[in-house]
Amino acid sequence: MYETNANLCSQTVLVASKEQVHCELGDETAILGLKNSVYYGLNPVGARVWGLLQRPRSVGEIRDAIVTEYDVTAERFESDLIDLLQQMLREGLVELSRETNAAPESSAREV
Repeated sequence: MYETNANLCSQTVLVASKEQVHCELGDETAILGLKNSVYYGLNPVGARVWGLLQRPRSVGEIRDAIVTEYDVTAERFESDLIDLLQQMLREGLVELSRETNAAPESSAREV
């Protein structure tokens, strides 16, 4: 059904699936998976991760953003982050992005 056997690493780029709707509830987030009609709840850290996933981001980018905002080591958080992202992949909430570099917003160039 969904890509579930992905080996995620710090260079893996993911993005929120279009097959969901979500809303912020205070500092938490609720997500409804449109393919399976299941609601998911995210705590404040998970909600921040979800916010970052609204555009293609690498696991490393997400990790770096969170460790600057929360009192957690990069090593500890990356392990927890990969677990969360793999669960989100299994549930169809995120997908692997075809983008290899998540940073640029546009590919337009001046000539």
